Amino acid sequence: MRIASITCLILAIASAATGTLSAQTGLGISKSGTHLERTTGEPFFYLGDTAWELLHRSTEDEARNYLEDRAEKGFNVIQTVVLAELEGLTVPNSYGDLPLQELDPTRWNEAYFTYVDRVAKMADSLGIFLGLLPTWGDKFNKKWGVGPEIFTPANARTYGRMLGERYGDHNVIWILGGDRNPENPEDLAIVRAMAAGLREAVGDRQLITYHPQGSGRSSDFFAGEDWIDFHLFQSGHGRREDKQNYDFPPRVRAADPGKPVINGEPLYEDHPINWRPANGWFDDFDARQAAWWSVLSGTAGHTFGNHNIWQMWLPGRDPISHSRTPWPEALDYPGAAQIGHLGRLMQSLPYYDLRPDPDLLRDAPNSSGREVVLARNEDYSLLIAYTPYGDVLRLPAGRIGDGAVTEWFNPRSGETISITPESVGDAYVYDPPFEPARGNDWVLVIQYDAVSRQR
Repeated sequence: MRIASITCLILAIASAATGTLSAQTGLGISKSGTHLERTTGEPFFYLGDTAWELLHRSTEDEARNYLEDRAEKGFNVIQTVVLAELEGLTVPNSYGDLPLQELDPTRWNEAYFTYVDRVAKMADSLGIFLGLLPTWGDKFNKKWGVGPEIFTPANARTYGRMLGERYGDHNVIWILGGDRNPENPEDLAIVRAMAAGLREAVGDRQLITYHPQGSGRSSDFFAGEDWIDFHLFQSGHGRREDKQNYDFPPRVRAADPGKPVINGEPLYEDHPINWRPANGWFDDFDARQAAWWSVLSGTAGHTFGNHNIWQMWLPGRDPISHSRTPWPEALDYPGAAQIGHLGRLMQSLPYYDLRPDPDLLRDAPNSSGREVVLARNEDYSLLIAYTPYGDVLRLPAGRIGDGAVTEWFNPRSGETISITPESVGDAYVYDPPFEPARGNDWVLVIQYDAVSRQR
């Protein structure tokens, strides 16, 4: 595929994303262990949005509007929680229903789960997978949460099996954990028991992973365990220009080489930096930078989040960590559409063959948030580099074959600009539009066929 066709293919992918699909093929892990794929063998680029409180705080109309918006923007996974974080055991959902009887995870209130059923069916109809957390982590490891802790290994296994039996035929990726690291043998036993219960019900038809707390990696606890299909890490909300976004993917891959990795919770758009408004607020550039750093460092997709949307904040609800915009308005904040551009570009290319290779760059910035990341495939017929500030890039001419087709991809708009690099000595020089500055980020895409590369 030549670069000249990228724009057309991206438009085709965007059009397809708005169509409705009643049944999706299941998901598995590629033989290479680098990415997710459908059971048909088609690569599946995990593009997630964060809606932790969707099942707890939305009405059916609100859920439909949210899911349709995210499908239109290109998201194919929505991460949400059955037993929600924000007093999900004691505060009813939008229809007045609690999930459990007497806080027993094996005794369900049918009305609550009937609503979960309806949302799952909506997601199915839109071709979306629910990244479904059976519970938020405070229900087995309270820490800073509300709790209460209600799980034991025995009831966790039963609960997992019940969930699998109910949702095993839906578009679901199971995400255990819930912003918690296991801290003792009991925590580990609960997680493994819940996974075992799910496996009893769904077998290998659905994938299972684990969502750790900030700066956590599921591979730190579960590397090499059969039940976990791919790993998540959380780069979190503590700082701008967080190196964890590009440092963690290769570390996780090295810890468990046969399994893909995804940044399951990067910084949220419109979240106060390190939880303090005095530090400023993460914006769309921060979200783009975290995403491109992660993806070009070896992840199999990416999760986006907006601080107002995950909690479905509306006036009259207590804002968590200074939420300030009603969530329906936040749907149109720029970050989601821009992460959608990332997803469509990656899906238009053989992203699944890419491997990080930052050493290919010459004299690239490597500090102060300007760090350039680069990934390429094995025969160098596809190279993608991300420059957060729009700094000049230099690549060795010997690695760029004759007839290379080169474009700058604008991660803000999704538009492309065809370019011809300048040859300076034994290097090609790529100068992005405009002067280097925060937010003037660009993606360099170089493609050529294998024949020209081998000459």
